[in-house]
Order: sequence, then C-alpha cells, then structure tokens
Amino acid sequence: MRLRVSLGTAQVLGLRSIRQPHPPTTAYLMWGEKCRRDCAFCAQARGSDSRADLLSRVTWPAFPAAEVISRLSGSGVRRVCVQVVEPGSPREMADLVLLVGELAASGLPVCVSCFLPSLKVAEALLRAGADGVTLPLDAASPGVYQLVKGGSLAAALAHLERAARAFPGRVGTHLIAGLGESEEEMVLLIGRLVQLGVRVGLFAFTPVAGTRMAHHPPPSLESYRRVQAAHYLLRRGLARAEEFTFEGGRLTGFGSRFPPARLRALLADGEAFRTTGCPDCNRPYYNERPGQPVPYNYPHPLDPGQAEGEVQRLLSSLEAPEGGAGSPVQGMGVGGGGTGGPGRRMGSGSVMGGSGTCAGG
Repeated sequence: MRLRVSLGTAQVLGLRSIRQPHPPTTAYLMWGEKCRRDCAFCAQARGSDSRADLLSRVTWPAFPAAEVISRLSGSGVRRVCVQVVEPGSPREMADLVLLVGELAASGLPVCVSCFLPSLKVAEALLRAGADGVTLPLDAASPGVYQLVKGGSLAAALAHLERAARAFPGRVGTHLIAGLGESEEEMVLLIGRLVQLGVRVGLFAFTPVAGTRMAHHPPPSLESYRRVQAAHYLLRRGLARAEEFTFEGGRLTGFGSRFPPARLRALLADGEAFRTTGCPDCNRPYYNERPGQPVPYNYPHPLDPGQAEGEVQRLLSSLEAPEGGAGSPVQGMGVGGGGTGGPGRRMGSGSVMGGSGTCAGG
C-alpha cells in the first residue's frame, strides 16, 4: 500500500529534500485516489481535471506506507492527520481502520478527516486509535453548499451534531471562507458549532486550476481577518455570535463589550490569526505560496510587529466598507464580483492553486 504525503511532510520525514522556512508540525497524509464526490473547489473531485497529486495548492507525492510510518517516530512532528479521499466500499473503510491502528502505534495522536457514512465508522476509527475525527462541512450557507458540494447543509449539520453528541470533544469540522457565503453566515455557523463542542478548522478559499471554481476569487485578507477574530472570540468563550453586528452580511463590529481598545488587548498576541484546527496543526502554505508576504493563516507565532499590524488591519477594516468574496460560484456560470486575495492574482494560470479541507505543508 502507498500513501500520499504532503511535500512539506516528505521533507520532515527525510523522503524529499526541499527548503521550507516553516516546516509542518503535523504529518499530513492522504489515503485513497480520486473522490467519488464532486466538490467544486477540490482537486480530488470526481469531475476535476487537476493533477492527481494535488490537494489544495499542495503537492502530495506517494511513498510506501510502511516507510512513511517507520519514519514518524523521532521526526519531530507532533501529530498525524489523515485526509481520506472518500472510500468507495466497506473493504476500503476496513483498510482505513487498520491504517489508523498502525499510525497510532507510532505513539503520535492521529486525526482522520473523512466523509463518514455512519457513526459506527467514526466509532471504529476512534477505537482503532484516532483521537479525533473531522467531518468537513466546508460551505457555510445552504445555497453555497448545494452549489459547490451538492446535497443539503441541514442534513450534513444534523449528522455532525449527532457525532458531536456521541463523541464529545473528539469531533471537528472544516469551513472555507470565500466560497460565496456572507461573513454573517460564516460567523453564525461557527458560533453554533462552538456551542456544540465541535472544533473548527478555518480555511481561506484559494482557486485551483482544473476545478470548477478555478476562476472564483479568494476572499480579501480584511474579510478573512474579521472572520478569524470572530472565531477566536467565540472559541475562547469570550463572546457570543448574537453580540456581533452585521450590515448586508458584512461583520461591522463585535458588540458593545468589545470597543477597539479591548479588542486590541485581546488580540495583541496574534493567536487569532494563526492556523486553527487540531492541536499542533499549522498547515504551512496550504492557502499561500512560499514567500507570500502576508498569509491568511500564520503557520508560526506572530512577532509583535506582525501581531500589531494584523490587529490594525482588522480595526481599520471595521471602519470602512469594502467588496466581498464574490457570489457563489463565479466561474461556474454564476456571476459575481469580489476582491482578490492579499496582493496576488490567482486562477487557472496559477502554478498550484487550491482549497481543500485537509491539511497541507
């Protein structure tokens, strides 16, 4: 059996030699080939024309599973994340459970990101040694969910809620900002998930060549910072989503308890702007190119200057209106404007675009 390994992980495990200023702190593995589902943003989607070794904007070379597993211990990584390309049969799912057991034997915590057809499968993965499972929602509004993933957000949420009740503290999800939802829809959903005890990994949409959303614009950095700050306040239990103010779907304030001076103090360490998800997950370059001056998700602690700059960016964005992230889904026959990402041009001409919902680096 062979496993795909993110390029950054391959370097950390000694399987490839590349230069990377911020190595991954989690080993990111991909199990399976070409998904049965057809998410419009994903390089692994059934109808995607993207390269088979891409997920998000990250390259995933394949190696013998035994060699990958043997190199985990002592490599310096602190966690293993398995991104599962949807299994097509009970036998494939049984093989996945066996793989999780082998990975857990390394002594590292293991998380599995996968569409799970039933809670029995989640239970089997947890019994095999996974410390958590992630059921990606990706889209934050019913209309966008139907357009980019197909099916019902309400049904997916109900399934996620059942899992959260059955396995408290061990269930997470992924959300992608910029698919066409409003900031209000994203923030209110995050608030609901936090109340359920569901861990949220937040991503910024980045277009990938060969997908149906190759020409859809990424969110502006200012919009993403507002959502990140809301997520931080919510997950730390400092605020409730009902306190926040919105105009036309855009987040305009965090309520009377959070004037600018208090926000500046609460966000001064920069933690709000770092990668979120499982513990020790930093996903370097998952939404960004190496060398991009300002990342969506910082894969490392911010220095004081960076933190102050991001807090000021956030506060300034609350004072002045701006364009949004585009309507769902530009490039799929639906019109839409939008602002580009942080100072770069993306689309079908990008070397590696993308926004999936596992981890990269």
